[in-house]
Amino acid sequence: MILLRPWWLLAVPLLGLAAWVMWRRGPDAGGWQSVLSPQMLAGLAALGQVRAAPGWLRLLPFLGAAALAVGLSGPALPRGDAPVFAQSDAVVIALDMSGSVTRGGLADAQAGAAQIMASLPGRPVGLILYAGEAYGASAPTADPRVLESLLSVLDAETMPDKSSSPSAALALAGKMLAGLAHADLVVISDGGGIDTAAEAEAQRLREAGVRVQALSVTGNPVADATALAHIAERVVPATQPGPVVAALSRSTIERDPAMVALQYRDLGPLFALLALIPLLWQFRRQA
Repeated sequence: MILLRPWWLLAVPLLGLAAWVMWRRGPDAGGWQSVLSPQMLAGLAALGQVRAAPGWLRLLPFLGAAALAVGLSGPALPRGDAPVFAQSDAVVIALDMSGSVTRGGLADAQAGAAQIMASLPGRPVGLILYAGEAYGASAPTADPRVLESLLSVLDAETMPDKSSSPSAALALAGKMLAGLAHADLVVISDGGGIDTAAEAEAQRLREAGVRVQALSVTGNPVADATALAHIAERVVPATQPGPVVAALSRSTIERDPAMVALQYRDLGPLFALLALIPLLWQFRRQA
C-alpha cells in the first residue's frame, strides 16, 4: 500500500492536539461551564437542570476529521488491471552470449536478467542477445512469460559465434528504443569487447535520453569487468542487482502523479466514508 497524497496526514497530529485542548477544557454543558463555578455546575447537573455532554461525544468531530484526512492522503493498492504504457519507459536487456560468458557466467547472467524482469511490473521489457553480432530476441513486451521462456532455453550453442561485440548490441538497442523520451538499457556481460566503438554507441544512447546500466558476470577466461564502467553509469554484480533494480523502479511513470494514480486503486473514498459514522451521531445530537 502507498499514499498518493501523503501530505494530508500532517492534519492528523494537528487534530490530535485540538482534541487534547478540548478534553482539557472539561465537559461541555451548553456554555454554562464558562459562567458557573464547578460546584454550582455539579449541583445543577445533580438536579437534572444541566446535562454535560460525555467526553467521548466531544471527540467525535475530531475522529471524523481524522478519517477524512486519512482518506484525502490517498491510501492505494496496486491495480491488477492497471493500463500498460507500451510506448513509454521501456527497458531493454542486452545479454552477452560470447564464449567466455556461456562457459563461465551464463547462469548468473540469466538469474540477473530474471530479477530485472520480475522487478518491473507494467514496464515493457525487450531482450537483445549478442556475441559477434547482435540479435533482437524480443521487442519490448509487457508479458514477462515471453522473455522467461527465452531465457530458460539459452545455452552455449544458442549463438553461432563466440566473439563479443557490445557495440553492435548498443547500436541495436538504440534502434529499438528510438523515439522514446525515457528508456533504460541493461547490459549483462563480463566486460569483454568494450572498445571505442562501444563507448561511442553508449554516448549516443545517453544523448538520446537512454540510461545505460550494467550487471557484471565472471567469464571463462576472465575478462576485465571494470571496462563496463566505460559504457554504463552504474555497474553491479549480476548476483547482487539491487542497485540497478532500485534505479529502474524510479521510472518516469512513477515520478508522474497522474501516472501513479492510474497504476493504483485509490481507497481514499472508502476511508473518507468512515467520517460519516461520528458525524451522523453529531446530527442525532443536534436533532
